[in-house]
Amino acid sequence: MLKHRGFPGRLPGTDFQFTIRRANVKEGATKLVKRERFKDRKQVDRKADEGFMAALWAQFGEDPFERGNLDAGRLSWLFGREVVPAEDPFDPASYEALLRIDLKRAQAAFPAVFAPDAAPLAFDDWDDEDED
Repeated sequence: MLKHRGFPGRLPGTDFQFTIRRANVKEGATKLVKRERFKDRKQVDRKADEGFMAALWAQFGEDPFERGNLDAGRLSWLFGREVVPAEDPFDPASYEALLRIDLKRAQAAFPAVFAPDAAPLAFDDWDDEDED
């Protein structure tokens, strides 16, 4: 499993996880599924999605990226909309699966992340530990 060095481990000040520490060798990667985002979601949940998208954009931009140690639960909130498969066939249960940001949909869903005057990404919890 590829570990994305420099990617934040979580949303600062919360328990919203962005990465996992180690691969699940017994059962394999958790399958990515498209989760429905309802209008009545809590503000903190929407902020976690926005923070995760900001981190993805800062780390990868429009380039395809390997799923690696990115949290499946957090990815699933964006999967199928702002984050889409970058390969065909796509294996949603693989750590090596390639994804990419669908820029038009991401800009529509998270305008603050892509605004020209958007504040630079400033996470205090950069997870660069060498735990295996």
